[in-house]
Amino acid sequence: MNIRDMLRQATARLRNSGSTSPQLDAEVLLASYLKSDRLELYKTPERPLSGEEMAGFQKWMERRCNGEPVAYIIGTKEFWSLLFAVNREVLIPRPETEILVEEALQAGEKMMPALRVLEIGVGSGAISVALARELPDARLVATDISAGALALAYLNAHTHGVADRIEFLCGDLLAPVVGTFDLIVSNPPYISAEEFVQLPRSVREYEPRQALLADEKGTACHRKIIAASKQHLRKGGWLFMEMGAGQKEIVTELLRKSGCFECIEPRRDYGGVERVIKARAS
Repeated sequence: MNIRDMLRQATARLRNSGSTSPQLDAEVLLASYLKSDRLELYKTPERPLSGEEMAGFQKWMERRCNGEPVAYIIGTKEFWSLLFAVNREVLIPRPETEILVEEALQAGEKMMPALRVLEIGVGSGAISVALARELPDARLVATDISAGALALAYLNAHTHGVADRIEFLCGDLLAPVVGTFDLIVSNPPYISAEEFVQLPRSVREYEPRQALLADEKGTACHRKIIAASKQHLRKGGWLFMEMGAGQKEIVTELLRKSGCFECIEPRRDYGGVERVIKARAS
């Protein structure tokens, strides 16, 4: 079987399994398995596949048809035009989270060069690494409750040349943190139990629950971060948090009631969802 025939077969199989992007999935999986790229597949459609290549690729296909995300199968995901290693210890970086990076950068670039930045719940390290790359004079601290996530985040930071400017701490939210910061950034768990059961199978069964689920209608972590940020955010510093659809009013009220924040503003993602909220320490 050649590349063209394998792509056709894989696309049909993925479509039947319920994939919402069967052709793209087939192309990404085959290109990655062959250590090539998608363009190369179409440059050499007649290239025959060896028996070993077909058998190995079929194992990847089986995993995808069972709902496993493409990023976990190939082991990487692009974010902020950078390639990050991912595994089932961490959430797969999403394009909408780039809004969080955009907002933090916009504030950070107006401050003094030697910024201190804290990320709560670092996961794969995508946010911290992106910020460190864009703010070369900044020093960062990144926390996560998962030791496995921290190990992967360090690997990604090392790959992208910023590991020497990020301190990784294991603990729940801000528990292991000492000192004050100019920016605090977080993409915390914000999926309620009711929403969790409605998530796609690929998310519900494969991505880490502790990085997704939160009590109090998905805002439990936001509440804790807002309360703890009072002692870790310098006056005039900014707090940025990602949130779920429909959570803007709750999170805004939490920030207001804390009595420690001003200039509270939401930001929509490119799909129109109010995805990020920012507030300045008063």
